[in-house]
Amino acid sequence: MQFALFSPTVSYAPSVSADPTALYVRDPNGVFVPADTSRVLDAARQIAHQVLPERINMSRPQQVKEFFAMKLNSNLEHEIFGMAMLDAQYRLIEYVEPFRGTLTQASVYPREVVKMALAANAAAVIIAHNHPSGTLEPSAADLNLTKHLRTALALVDIRLLDHILVAGNKTLSFAESGQL
Repeated sequence: MQFALFSPTVSYAPSVSADPTALYVRDPNGVFVPADTSRVLDAARQIAHQVLPERINMSRPQQVKEFFAMKLNSNLEHEIFGMAMLDAQYRLIEYVEPFRGTLTQASVYPREVVKMALAANAAAVIIAHNHPSGTLEPSAADLNLTKHLRTALALVDIRLLDHILVAGNKTLSFAESGQL
C-alpha cells in the first residue's frame, strides 16, 4: 500500500476531487483514493512490522504483550489468531496470522498450528488472539484451546510459552494469570 499527499502528477479516482490536504492510498488498480482509518492502520501495522528488529527477543512478558497489542489492534472487527514462532533463545523466527474469524470466534486447528511451528523449526510458540468486543476475560473456549495446543505442541517438543488476549488497548497473559 502506498501513501501520497496531493500531487498534480498522479491519477486520482474519477469520482475524487483532489484535496491538497488529504492523505491518499493507492488502490489495487493503481489509482490513488482518499485514505480511510482502516487503510491507514493496516499500513501502519505493516510498516511497524518491517522496522521491528529481526529476531526480536520475546523473553520479556511486557515486550510480548506490547508486540501482540500492536499486531492485533483494537480496530479489528473480527477475531484474528496470531502465532509468534521462536527459536531456543526465544527470538522471533516468524509471526503469522493463520486464522481469521467472526466478531465473536475464530476456528483454530491444532494440527495446522503444529505443522506451522514445525515448518518454522520453532522451539517455542506464543499464541494470541483479539476480542473485538473489548472484553479482556478469556472464554471457556479460549482456555480449552490453550490446553489442546499446549498438549499438541508438547508432543513434538515445542513449548507453548503463553497465550495473549488483546482487547482494545489492554492485554492479558494466560501465563501471568496462571491460566496456562
